[in-house]
Amino acid sequence: MAIVNGYATQPELASYIASSNNSSTIDVDNRADEFDAAIGTASRAIDQFCGRVFWDAESASQRVFAASDRYLLRPDEFLTTAGLVIETDTGGDGTFETTWTASDYQLEPLNGIRDGRTGWPYRTVRAIAGLTWPIDSQAQARVRITAQWGWAAVPTEIHQACLIWSHRILRRSESPEGVAGFGDFGAMRLTSVDRDVETLLGPFRVSQMLVA
Repeated sequence: MAIVNGYATQPELASYIASSNNSSTIDVDNRADEFDAAIGTASRAIDQFCGRVFWDAESASQRVFAASDRYLLRPDEFLTTAGLVIETDTGGDGTFETTWTASDYQLEPLNGIRDGRTGWPYRTVRAIAGLTWPIDSQAQARVRITAQWGWAAVPTEIHQACLIWSHRILRRSESPEGVAGFGDFGAMRLTSVDRDVETLLGPFRVSQMLVA
């Protein structure tokens, strides 16, 4: 099986495992499907844990959103202003007749920087001129955005978390009862989310951060 939108590659995972095991090489050819499955599973688990995705959609596409605030709209994350088109259905009739200009809105986080870190995609569109986001009592999607969705590059922390999680998934076949081994205090069990992985992913969890 091929990896779709994975946050690591087979050679990267093989190198990581070899380094962890103090060995020079890992035979990937005979375990290609197993490696792909582990990386794919870990990548989607990261998406679910963080509440966002980190791949680049590569081309622009349309998505619709329902606004809950007249001045702040939080669509899915998009990575560039190239090809960006924002339209609103002011009449609530399903026709997106108003096209916003660049002077009508402000994209945030400003300069793609959050908490001192660069590379963040745009997450908030702030109305700054006369136009406001149409709010519908039935939560009708009255905003349509054409954008290139996702992140320009997978963050280093996400890549590292994917390697750790993928390795754990591969090791899981060696410990079907969830026991990784035995130490001074008895059995050491594989928990659902590795502590190091949780630390790496923590700053990227939507539910645990203020969205700007």
